Amino acid sequence: MQTTTPASSSSSLRDLAPGVAGMALVGSSVTISHALVDAPLFAVQSVRYAAAALLLLALARAARVPVLRPRGREWLWLGGIAASGLVLFNVAVVRGVAHAEPAVIAVAVASVPVLLGVIGPFLEGRRPSRRVMCAAPVVVAGAVLVQGTGRTDAAGVAWAALALACEAAFTLLAVPVLRRHGAWGVSVHSVWLGALMLAGLTVLCERPSELGSLRAGQWAAAGYLAVMVTAVAFLLWYRTVAAVGAGRAGLLTGVAPLAAAGAGVLTGGPVPGPAVWLGMAVVVAGLAAGLRPARAAAAPARAPRTGRVAGGDRAPTAP
Repeated sequence: MQTTTPASSSSSLRDLAPGVAGMALVGSSVTISHALVDAPLFAVQSVRYAAAALLLLALARAARVPVLRPRGREWLWLGGIAASGLVLFNVAVVRGVAHAEPAVIAVAVASVPVLLGVIGPFLEGRRPSRRVMCAAPVVVAGAVLVQGTGRTDAAGVAWAALALACEAAFTLLAVPVLRRHGAWGVSVHSVWLGALMLAGLTVLCERPSELGSLRAGQWAAAGYLAVMVTAVAFLLWYRTVAAVGAGRAGLLTGVAPLAAAGAGVLTGGPVPGPAVWLGMAVVVAGLAAGLRPARAAAAPARAPRTGRVAGGDRAPTAP
């Protein structure tokens, strides 16, 4: 007979809740980012990440959380997070929508659970979970229904593939450094490194003076992205990755398209159609299947006189 202890279930929910909230904030950024379509790309993003880095440092000091200095190869991992998950990802999305409908880029990013479910456990030194591997395609299929498909060309497909790789790298490259730096350290270092990279691109490709032409609504959008989608969402996401692993956390990326659809309705957009509602149901079903707490075998009521557990086996330990 198998049972699930209430303590293990509540602990699993506590570990997953920050990731759910983080992905919900990321999903809301889709609607907010529309205000920045005609704004200078690198300049706005550099200001966003610089503000987020200062906020993270202030919060870490207020919470008395030590932010360790990277050493050795850790600089490469953290620099990789900044270059791929922050800089290249934003470039891929903005350049991609010039060649493809936004839904095409969103569907590509929605395929992240499959990559994280396969590669993440290997980076953590263990085998991929069969449950996660089975649930990942379900989450992806639901996300595709939510986002839909759209027109594209060869360049759009290439940008979509780059966005997918960058989104996966944002989590996978953090696995080797999360143990020592934790969610706070990884968030702080990746954000300030990304801000420096984007500032360099601003000088090379744009004119910093263009920031003076931003409207009040655009500054408000940039502030929301800096505080909620960067500082807060990064902390929440990396906390869940450290607690449950990249494979299980990857399934939570299916929450983002749900949040994007909900945010669109709240801001006056059209009510989703039947295909979107079906996609939401599929995503929820996939999440429920893949994130269900592991069950542990119940202790036997009586043991033989030899003192050994009946059957001679140990009860499996929940991860």
